[in-house]
Amino acid sequence: MRDGRHDELDKGGWRARLTAARTALPVAARVAEARALAEAVGALDLPPTVCCYVPFGTEPGSIAWLDVARQAGARVLLPVIPPAPGALDWAEYTGPQTLSPGRLRGVLEPAGPCLGPGAVREAGLVLIPALAVDRAGVRLGRGAGYYDRSLGHAAADATLVAVVRDDEFVERLPAEPHDVRMTAVLTPGRGFVPLTGR
Repeated sequence: MRDGRHDELDKGGWRARLTAARTALPVAARVAEARALAEAVGALDLPPTVCCYVPFGTEPGSIAWLDVARQAGARVLLPVIPPAPGALDWAEYTGPQTLSPGRLRGVLEPAGPCLGPGAVREAGLVLIPALAVDRAGVRLGRGAGYYDRSLGHAAADATLVAVVRDDEFVERLPAEPHDVRMTAVLTPGRGFVPLTGR
């Protein structure tokens, strides 16, 4: 993904290329990356409340990092997809047995009471799914806009962390004015990397 020719791709081109690369990744590599990401979360100095997510499909990570964060003493909030397009709702994660299928196929959500879109403001650290992130903090998501609408509710000093595979941390992505910049990236090989572009 470091070839200069990628600079000419639009967001749709990036999404197609990255999705294909994730699909081609062997299962053993995905398992190893998920283990490394859980270890990286365990190495962080976690704040009292963390917003995270349950990876689905080919997204890097696993439920294990949720339990690592809870075992470290953090309160873990997970997104709940709203019935109409808008900001994400949030609910507390209390264990894998409390997860159930959400509105989007393949996405697991906590079964507890919803806390409202403003609950993200309580989090000092927000782990965010991404297809890629660049060195300036520009994040490429799936295009639904849930996180761009939700992160406006986050605390101004919250650490916003895009979680990607190592090759998905790139030099430059196409950006739009509404894009919320990330302040850090978390990858299996590099761990936690602060960004300075925000």
